[in-house]
Amino acid sequence: MSSITVLLVDDHLVVRSGLRALLGTQPDLHVIAEAASGEEAMDRVQEHSPHVVVMDLAMGAGMDGIEAIRRIRERNGGQAILVFTTYDSDADIVRAVDAGAMGYLLKDAAPEEIFSAIRGAVQGKSVMSPPVASRLFQQLRNPEEILTPREAELLSLLTEGLSNRELGRRLFISEATVKTHLAHIYAKLGVETRAAAIATAIRREGMR
Repeated sequence: MSSITVLLVDDHLVVRSGLRALLGTQPDLHVIAEAASGEEAMDRVQEHSPHVVVMDLAMGAGMDGIEAIRRIRERNGGQAILVFTTYDSDADIVRAVDAGAMGYLLKDAAPEEIFSAIRGAVQGKSVMSPPVASRLFQQLRNPEEILTPREAELLSLLTEGLSNRELGRRLFISEATVKTHLAHIYAKLGVETRAAAIATAIRREGMR
């Protein structure tokens, strides 16, 4: 098998060093570069054109892994990107896949699982850690499951352009309760603004 070049992206040196050493035990996997931030990752991709980018999600200040994945995808449509992280929330998984990640591995994955995921990514295969795959597929089958019935109702009403006060009147709850529900919705959908939540609601309606 020809050599597969890999870019490691993680803000912790010890994690990169450990992963480099692990991949170094495989004759076909070659770590060509490392990056400690999303910004550095974009530069390294341009410089080295690795076959696979192994990306952490949280990297301190600056661009996070999700945004880095999205930007690398925009610049390099064929770049294979694998998430390698400790985060396994529904929102993180969906955001990463939506941004263009080929696979999603947790940092407690077995070595053989990591090797297989990198090799599979080069072949266009999408590889997920078993617990991640189970949660992702469950959500894809039931996209409303992560929201409570009241949160789903509130998300639907957002598309009507109602203010928090109007939402409260419609649902017979206080403005404070509306704000609490909105905060939970934003966190579960992985968005930060009302506009982003509305866009997600419209997209869901279009998928039905």
